[in-house]
Amino acid sequence: MFALPRIAGTASRQRLSSALIRRARLPPTTPTSLSSLLLSSQSPKASFLSTKANLRPPSSSNNFSSIPPYMIALASLPLVGAGYLYVQYLDEVPLTKRQRWIATSSQWEKQMGDQEFVKLKQQYKSDILPKDHRAAVTVQRVGSRIAQAATEFSQEHQAKKKDGGNGQNNNNTFVQPTFTVVRSDQANAFVLPGNHIFVFTGLFQYIKTEDELAAVLGHEMAHTLARHVGEKISSNIVVQLLGRLSLLVDPSGALLALIVPSASLLREMPNSRTQEFEADRIGMHLASRACYDPQAAQHFFQKMKQDEASNTSFRSSPPEFLSTHPSHDSRIESMQGWLSETNPIYNREDGTACRKLREDMGRARKIAAQRHMAREQLQQKRVLAQV
Repeated sequence: MFALPRIAGTASRQRLSSALIRRARLPPTTPTSLSSLLLSSQSPKASFLSTKANLRPPSSSNNFSSIPPYMIALASLPLVGAGYLYVQYLDEVPLTKRQRWIATSSQWEKQMGDQEFVKLKQQYKSDILPKDHRAAVTVQRVGSRIAQAATEFSQEHQAKKKDGGNGQNNNNTFVQPTFTVVRSDQANAFVLPGNHIFVFTGLFQYIKTEDELAAVLGHEMAHTLARHVGEKISSNIVVQLLGRLSLLVDPSGALLALIVPSASLLREMPNSRTQEFEADRIGMHLASRACYDPQAAQHFFQKMKQDEASNTSFRSSPPEFLSTHPSHDSRIESMQGWLSETNPIYNREDGTACRKLREDMGRARKIAAQRHMAREQLQQKRVLAQV
């Protein structure tokens, strides 16, 4: 044990003790030195945690404030541009008022349809019925009345768009249709942009009246009025653009292989069924304006449904959500609801507006039948003369 040396005298011992006490006395404690002592008395782990707690990351506001404004402006340009293009090319479907995005112009669509029309006429050249054939004459006569109603319908819709200030295609006008009747067992009809309508003779097994023919032709012209082809092309452009961008994220193409079928199932097919419903509805309005019974559209699809149910040669239809067209049941049910819109048009002016027109149509049918019979008799005479 270490001990202090003995110092003689009481006074000497007191002076030595006072000197040692002064030498060992600590400096006055302050808050800062006290906290340092407390930290130094902690365990190494506690000291590390305390130090780590004081090392906070900089806030996000500081990060954003450090970004130059022009960089934020440049980064937002694509979003602003995309939003502008979307709003600029929004278009409204006549009657249903559904908003959709169309990037193509009606002039470009017509040019594309005109080119395809020339190709199809060459393809079906040997099967196209002559203009004086009874079926071609009937299609032309009924189609002309539907086209007149479609012209009035288009003018009214364009006037509403102009008054509302919505849409960039207010100068669109309804293009007068062409009718091509093709000899074929296929029960089908379709329309090209530019209003080129093709009717296959196989469809006449379900069409027994001019009212039913008017339902079919009205449906096809409605596709033109609603510019459904332009809408489909625009949708495909977006899907292709997303597909190309996906290759930048996933060069293997796995993401692209997922985007394409997903877009078809979740976007293209439902939208195609919506377009068919719109064409049915607008077509019934056109038929009613032209003084054809709008209920004939239901009769037409009921006959198709019955024939498919009884004919084993028809393949079973896929579920509606996997089809581009609505089921017959869905269409018939929807048409029943639309009769509340179309019957007042058909029965306008207490039915007198269409009564005289339908009488004139009856006389036109008799004249067409007489001319057809005369042509057949002349043809028989020519055959006998050659024998």
